[in-house]
Amino acid sequence: MPIALSLLIACAPEDVSDAPPADPTFEEPSVPAEPEAPVEPTASRCTVEPGLIRCEHEITTIMTGFTGLVPRDVHFQVPLGSPPPGGWPTVVMFQGSFVGPDTFWEIRDDAIFGMWNQGLLIKELLDRGFAIVAPEAHLGGTTAWDTNLPPMAFAWDLSTDHRFMLDLFAALDAGELGPLDSHAMYATGISSGGYMTSRVGLEYPERFRALAIHSGSWATCSTLCVVPALSPDHLPTLFLQGEDDPLVPLDTVLDYVDALDDASVEHRLIVEPGAGHEWIAPAPTEIPDWFEAH
Repeated sequence: MPIALSLLIACAPEDVSDAPPADPTFEEPSVPAEPEAPVEPTASRCTVEPGLIRCEHEITTIMTGFTGLVPRDVHFQVPLGSPPPGGWPTVVMFQGSFVGPDTFWEIRDDAIFGMWNQGLLIKELLDRGFAIVAPEAHLGGTTAWDTNLPPMAFAWDLSTDHRFMLDLFAALDAGELGPLDSHAMYATGISSGGYMTSRVGLEYPERFRALAIHSGSWATCSTLCVVPALSPDHLPTLFLQGEDDPLVPLDTVLDYVDALDDASVEHRLIVEPGAGHEWIAPAPTEIPDWFEAH
């Protein structure tokens, strides 16, 4: 055989017609997908766990009083991050009777007065860039504010709470509670704190931009309520109220609303059907929305 022909035969491909058929059950090994990057949780001062809200906070003590100085604690917290050039806008949150601000920062879902919603509100305000300042009422927060208690209700300049507020403003101006904008403030509170919210709008309007009164009414009202004619300069006011509140009758809130109507003052009323004397479910979003709008 010629050499060239033998080389061609040697290099010819094998006849694979007799090779066993491919296994139909065989699958090419899959290439593992790249693992997804973990989702980073949104930074917050607060954590929400099943049945529990915790928020970090600090406490300072202000010595206050007209005759003898007494200590009054102030609980506060600023948002994460860098403050605006003028300081953080600040919400002053006034406690209700007997439930001091030491209870605001760790709240269980079965807490009294709907405080779970207050915990959500604190988280929402901090997450949206508002600092929170929560002063204690008398005796470590175990009492109520002077605003609607005779005789201080009608002689506010003589009340120790008035002196306390002046000292609190001085501490804010001095930066003792952090980089806060002490002239870009908002006020909210429930029950006695709701009446106190009305009081600071009446007495110190140059300090505040808007109010959110929860389960409260005019500064001097209690079960009986007479709302005077109001100035057109009254601060914009949001009201939040349980329809079935046995302690703060809805009628007393409506009297305040009517007076604001007569004065052509911006306001809004949110009533939750079936709710009593408690933080209502819309509060954690409606109050920050109101403050952001002002």
